[in-house]
Amino acid sequence: MELALGPHRYDVTHRALVMGILNRTPDSFFDQGAYFAFDEFLRKADQLVAEGADLLDVGGVKAGPGEEVSEAEELERVVPAIEALRARFDVPLSVDTWRASVARACFEAGAVVGNDISGFADPDYLPVCAAAGASVVATHIRLAPRVPDPEPHYDDVVGTVCEMLRDRAGRAERAGIARERIMVDAGLDLGKTEEQSLVLLRASDRLAELGYPVLLSASNKRFLWKLLDVDRTQAWAGTVAAHALGISLGCRVLRAHDVRAARRVADVMAAVLAAA
Repeated sequence: MELALGPHRYDVTHRALVMGILNRTPDSFFDQGAYFAFDEFLRKADQLVAEGADLLDVGGVKAGPGEEVSEAEELERVVPAIEALRARFDVPLSVDTWRASVARACFEAGAVVGNDISGFADPDYLPVCAAAGASVVATHIRLAPRVPDPEPHYDDVVGTVCEMLRDRAGRAERAGIARERIMVDAGLDLGKTEEQSLVLLRASDRLAELGYPVLLSASNKRFLWKLLDVDRTQAWAGTVAAHALGISLGCRVLRAHDVRAARRVADVMAAVLAAA
């Protein structure tokens, strides 16, 4: 299987890429705004690249409920960040946004991936990505970003997620985005209970059967720190376990806070999967 990100092409048959998370938000669920200041943001980016990030994902609005962030504020947070990273590194850059206007501005600034947790709710999103030659991440969410969903119900959570992702990936192809530029993400914890997220992680092979690279966004998620009964900052062991299991079941992009650990897991699993 091949994944294309901007001019870069990767054979992900056995190798998983590591996507380093860079939040330009004052209220992110994990780092709580530790890298919102621009100098701290750049310091964190230097660290992630040094630790082996294959690509960087920049977000200006957290997924969960919180204070309203206007389009202008989101642009102010992410566009200068993308410009600075593009000048600093030769790694693909992703923008974590569900607004087509923000994606367009970030593509002009140097991003090559649109990571949209809304499942392409903005009708202009896919045309904007196609026009820019960008790659996309199709993510499952039950309601919408920023909307509380405390008691999500599914008759068949795996079937529902797979059906939605098949539909969204198909929409991306029909919009003119090449198959090798489309990733799918189950959206763990996005409109899912802890148990539903565990079921979806275990069913990563079902997502891989859709035929697109699977992006695993398990890093330090609620379902892990609740399972371990630890503070959210102490879920590293659960994240490592989720990454190893995910790769064994077909996930090929790890969206990670701790890039060093994710890189090591990905390298070990690549050797295991490639072993004759």
